[in-house]
Amino acid sequence: GLSPGVGANGRSASRVTPGPPENRARADRAWAGWAHGPRRRSFQGSQGRAYLFNSVVNVGCGPAEERVLLTGLHAVADIYCENCKTTLGWKYEHAFESSQKYKEGKFIIELAHMIKDNGW
Repeated sequence: GLSPGVGANGRSASRVTPGPPENRARADRAWAGWAHGPRRRSFQGSQGRAYLFNSVVNVGCGPAEERVLLTGLHAVADIYCENCKTTLGWKYEHAFESSQKYKEGKFIIELAHMIKDNGW
């Protein structure tokens, strides 16, 4: 179930205990990632295919920095498994181009860093 927690950025975050676990960090198999299906599936991360999510669980968030991605300049913060600290993707803090504003506040998880117990 859900229990209150605080993310690495100091903001309130939902912590989910497994039951049954479906999404795990590849490095330590800790239950982390997303609580619901992806918002969009057609993204490219630095390690290959990636999905965009509205929310994530058991994931910490590092400091934001500006990066030039395939779709332009964004302010993003790396996200990582709270258990093993493996980087899983990033959070879009700010999009500088109006066509990319829909990404703000959403999360990219690269599939190379994750295991989904019941298949993709």
